[in-house]
Amino acid sequence: MTLRCVLVVLALAGATFAGPEVTELKIEVVSVPEGCTVKSKQGDMLTMHYVGTLDDGHKFDSSYDRDQPFTFQLGVGQVIKGWDQGLTDMCVGEKRKLTIPSSLGYGERGAGNVIPAHATLHFEAELINIGDSPPTTNVFKEIDADKDNLLSREEVSEYLKKQMVPPDGAEMSDDIKQMLESHDKLVEEIFQHEDKDKNGFISHEEFSGPKHDEL
Repeated sequence: MTLRCVLVVLALAGATFAGPEVTELKIEVVSVPEGCTVKSKQGDMLTMHYVGTLDDGHKFDSSYDRDQPFTFQLGVGQVIKGWDQGLTDMCVGEKRKLTIPSSLGYGERGAGNVIPAHATLHFEAELINIGDSPPTTNVFKEIDADKDNLLSREEVSEYLKKQMVPPDGAEMSDDIKQMLESHDKLVEEIFQHEDKDKNGFISHEEFSGPKHDEL
């Protein structure tokens, strides 16, 4: 849950910023199991193993290293656009390589000290399971600590810190450490993207992350 929430927050920070050169999403199918009858579609819950690297080969994240696959809902903005677009029509057991341009990743701002600006992202992804869609997590409600239907910088900052801190006794990965060190920058990036009227708060209407229609 912690990793999923972190990726949701990072997706908010870089959802629509495009790099100077717009290129196509590249999908390379590495292997497909025999007898595939069910393929991933928008709205499915996907459980993936993956490795993410930059152009220079630097690995910025890996579910294999944590021995913990990542589960998210496809096509609802919980992850970067390159994943929402690149992991459709995929069979359980299928492996793909995705080359994701910055316009479908974290754009001109990157993501803290983990992913630089204008970064092309490379993912090796394996689909472990396809599940039914659960009720959408109301991330807005989770962040809104004082329940005033407005998100302040302090609330976003505290939520971000809580999601990045691992359970008691668990070791913190280097990429999470880097995110914590630059989390103030991430908060500002989120507000630049989400606070559309620039009043210093993110309203329920402005918030583009997972939320329920009702307040």
